[in-house]
Amino acid sequence: MKKIIVTGGSGFIGSNLIQLLLKKKYFVINIDKSSYSANPYNVKDFKRNKNYLFFKIDINKKDKIFKILKKYKPIGIFNLAAETHVDRSIDNAQNFIKSNVFGVYNLLECIRKLEKKTKNRLKFLQVSTDEVYGDIPKNKKASETYNYNPSSPYSASKASADQLVRSYGRTYGLKVLIANPCNNYGPNQFPEKFIPKMIFNILNKKPLPVYGKGKNIREWIYVKDNCDALLKIFLKGKIGENYNIGTGTRLKNIEIISKILSTAKKNNIVIGKKTKLQFVIDRPGHDERYALNSNKIKKKINWRNKTTIISGLSKTIDWYSKNLGYFKKISKSNITKRLGLNI
Repeated sequence: MKKIIVTGGSGFIGSNLIQLLLKKKYFVINIDKSSYSANPYNVKDFKRNKNYLFFKIDINKKDKIFKILKKYKPIGIFNLAAETHVDRSIDNAQNFIKSNVFGVYNLLECIRKLEKKTKNRLKFLQVSTDEVYGDIPKNKKASETYNYNPSSPYSASKASADQLVRSYGRTYGLKVLIANPCNNYGPNQFPEKFIPKMIFNILNKKPLPVYGKGKNIREWIYVKDNCDALLKIFLKGKIGENYNIGTGTRLKNIEIISKILSTAKKNNIVIGKKTKLQFVIDRPGHDERYALNSNKIKKKINWRNKTTIISGLSKTIDWYSKNLGYFKKISKSNITKRLGLNI
């Protein structure tokens, strides 16, 4: 049975990816340091699967990572271990540099060392973000050749890691790939992120905080579709290249909130009197618009997203409604406090 390592596998995208890989009959090794956003609830069902292993290890622990690579000889690594919340990066960028840059360096060095000693060749898929491209002007879309122009410490750390991955591919011949997905949403997402934050507040009949005037535009993808794209990039992508993962579904924040509210009502959720838009001070350097050109993955790998925004939101709201235990695993301060900024 082919073995795959998923770093950050207890997080949002990582846990959904593990679910897909197990379904596809891979043996999956989850390496996660289990920080604030890595909820044990996300992986509770995997523990009974004989094809799943978990190691509570920080990717900066190079010796421990190397021992796992040497022992299990995986065919590849999906790197999803990262600090991801922009607000937290504005508050303190240090952890983002440690995890997102030095952590990636350590993984690459472990692969290089392994290949020197054992001749075992494995693929490394760096899961990045569309935020590395920065603000995209109206009527334009960022293709894979668009210049990186990150605006926040978070996106700068991811851009730095991407460039490091490219350099290890070119300089040392490592089999590297990079994926740049748009904004994910769906089950298992930590509720400081935009969509689960709105759902959590709706379920608890609280106000819906929105930065600025709520006109910032984001492109959205249901997490299951994103994981399908990641696996196809891993299997079919050309070594050394990067692939955008987008849907073309671009909405202002106030528009996505409107869709969440209308979908919640259709799911028979009662909207509280206090559940109204609450405009708050905008965060520094807030990008106005993200937009991806995803023709490459469609043409070269034959990938298409399957889930519409309404269908995806309905599934997401339904999941959070039925899995309130997810929230119980998270401290109240992490759910209710606006993180990263003192507002």
